[in-house]
Amino acid sequence: MNFSFSKCHSVLITGASRGLGLQMVKQLVAVPERPEKIIATARNPAAAKELQELAKSHQGIHVISLDVTSDTSVDEAAKDVDSVVGANGLNCLINNAAINISSDLNTVTRDVVMKTFESNTVAPLFVTKAFLPLLRRAAAQGSGMGMHRSAVVNVSSVLGSVQLNWGEGASFKSYAYRASKSALNMVTRSLATDLKAEGILCVALHPGWVRTDMGGPMAPLSPEESISSVLNVISGLKEKDHGGYVDYTGSNLPW
Repeated sequence: MNFSFSKCHSVLITGASRGLGLQMVKQLVAVPERPEKIIATARNPAAAKELQELAKSHQGIHVISLDVTSDTSVDEAAKDVDSVVGANGLNCLINNAAINISSDLNTVTRDVVMKTFESNTVAPLFVTKAFLPLLRRAAAQGSGMGMHRSAVVNVSSVLGSVQLNWGEGASFKSYAYRASKSALNMVTRSLATDLKAEGILCVALHPGWVRTDMGGPMAPLSPEESISSVLNVISGLKEKDHGGYVDYTGSNLPW
């Protein structure tokens, strides 16, 4: 792990009870140049045993309840985070929480599509909107662009690429998941357009195909490999990356 978050006072990660979100917390606390405050959200913190153990054994981890699909929960979480970050604001928001319900042409239903969009597309937009005052507070205190100042990282997927959903790239069949991530990319670009003048960097990031509950056992990357690379990319984000769609190696992906 060769990334540094020493210039980033606070990071918030949604969906941190398991999978890639939990791995982000694990790796951030393990590096010497870590953020001062790591805010890890979970829909049910009491059930997030591993996350709770991490919080007990490391200083500066704040576990906060957040159901990203509930406006009430999002508003309450924003108040809780405000009390954690204070006058410094929030430097880096990582919208990681997502779902994937298998849905090929035969099995896809309206309900599956709506639930997937609610979690994967609508939620990141409204979580970002709720935390904007804290992101703006941090942005007002710095210069340049990056997680040292203020950044929104939306965890997307290569499966959201319209251009790559053809030939071999079309072998993964999921109408709901693919469409939701493609729409998330548009949300990210729209946020980037609106927030550029305020110095809040916005990027869509594909973590790779990873061996998690969502990615399955055949995936080529371990959570450790993926997140080490992801955090390295996030730590190096600059103005040239604003509004971009990149993968865990930092390479640009086709929209």
